[in-house]
Amino acid sequence: MNILQAIFLGIVQGLTEFLPISSSAHLVIVPALFRWKIPEQQAFIFDVLVQIGTLVAVIIFFWRDLLGILQSAFQGLFQRKPFATSQARLGWYILLATIPAGVLGLLIKDQVEQAFNNPRMVGIFLLVTAILLGIGEYFGKRSRSLDQITWFDALWIGLFQAISIFPGISRSGSTISGGMLKSFNRPSAARFSFLMSIPIMLAAGLLAIKDLLRVSDFINQVPSLLVGFITAAVVGYLSIRWLLAYLSHRSFYVFSIYCAIVGILTIILL
Repeated sequence: MNILQAIFLGIVQGLTEFLPISSSAHLVIVPALFRWKIPEQQAFIFDVLVQIGTLVAVIIFFWRDLLGILQSAFQGLFQRKPFATSQARLGWYILLATIPAGVLGLLIKDQVEQAFNNPRMVGIFLLVTAILLGIGEYFGKRSRSLDQITWFDALWIGLFQAISIFPGISRSGSTISGGMLKSFNRPSAARFSFLMSIPIMLAAGLLAIKDLLRVSDFINQVPSLLVGFITAAVVGYLSIRWLLAYLSHRSFYVFSIYCAIVGILTIILL
């Protein structure tokens, strides 16, 4: 992978990780579309590091929220009142929402990895994302804010995150749709989606780093990997900022239509 490819794919990851159009799908489709012959092992390393780049972006964007959540959670533990404040409850609910995806990911890890090598399957999963976005937008009442979230809401949204481990099913798209189906307004559903992405992305990154250390030529790939990492982080930060502003006044239908078109074209052409 050369530097220009790394920059381009870093932009793709930064845009599509938080926009509800599936970053994993685009990281499969783009190299296949341009017929880039990137070795499978090198592509795996790159995908891991650019995902960590977007993890850095979401941590930087929500650092005040995260600091408040951690302070409230630890304070609640010391006082033996772990659910006393809304911030503390939100922290525990984020962890609860992480469990379904973590369990499913460990159970079907091999099947998920195989799906990454099948562009047609990715196209089918993109159609699933389109349907989820349309259902969430059409049926969601958008009458609740994030401070009204319950443990059942968190577990419900976590189930939507679990299905997004397959390439093509957007993690942000599925979880925001799940939140909207529980009557959360778009910005609140998106905020919880971004916050709940942190534990699962962190866990996935740590597991993948263990595999990276076994790769013999890792050092030779550092320049392109570093460029991709920085690009994904910067573009990811800007994507979060833009999407939260967009969702204050506009619907998800445009993203649903986009996923449907790209999914159909992927099935036909690739």
